[in-house]
Amino acid sequence: MRLFETEPAPLVPENEVMLALAWHDGDPIATIATLIGDCAFLRSELDAAEALLSKGYGRGWVPKRARD
Repeated sequence: MRLFETEPAPLVPENEVMLALAWHDGDPIATIATLIGDCAFLRSELDAAEALLSKGYGRGWVPKRARD
């Protein structure tokens, strides 16, 4: 049994941008500042993962600081 007659539309990047702006009441500077803060936090989490996880634990996976 399906809960919805049609599948909900997936979020696309444009929608995500609009949602982020709406969260900050349309203020682009506040939106960018939050995203930069989030990036800094996630980079620190990657640093911790790199320091704490052995290569064997992640089956050879190691965190990357930049996209390919």
